[in-house]
Amino acid sequence: MSTPHQDATRDRIEAELIDPLKVMELDVEAVELTPAGKRRVLRVAVDKDGGVTLDDVADATREVSRVLDESDVMGEMPYTLEVTSRGVDRPLTLPRHWRRNADRLVKVTTVDGTDVTGRITTSDDTAVTLDVDGEQQQIAYADIAKALVQIEFNRKSEKKDD
Repeated sequence: MSTPHQDATRDRIEAELIDPLKVMELDVEAVELTPAGKRRVLRVAVDKDGGVTLDDVADATREVSRVLDESDVMGEMPYTLEVTSRGVDRPLTLPRHWRRNADRLVKVTTVDGTDVTGRITTSDDTAVTLDVDGEQQQIAYADIAKALVQIEFNRKSEKKDD
């Protein structure tokens, strides 16, 4: 459980990082600050259209470090910085998450408790369309309580090599 002070610090860190990372075409997806003995661990998750590469993570790590070094937001207590990609285990909460996961299988729980599993076919700023067993089903984001990408280990590609 985080304290109001931890939440305020996390929000301030995120605010400091948004613009410098946006210049690198990266979005800040999550900022977590957790105690670890006499240190703290700062985890920053980033994402971008087309996915994040290891080079993107390395560049983002240097930029986050630079921004934090020039700011007093972390205070005097030592910390360990970890910059990662968003990961598939994070819920889809914004239109860009749906766009970036086009053609992926997702499990959606609607606000009325219904579970729907389907493949993302299209998405816009207000809704997503899923292919559910061959039928197109549009769901407004406002009607989604939770949505997670499903891991597929043996998916057969529909694309044929020429």
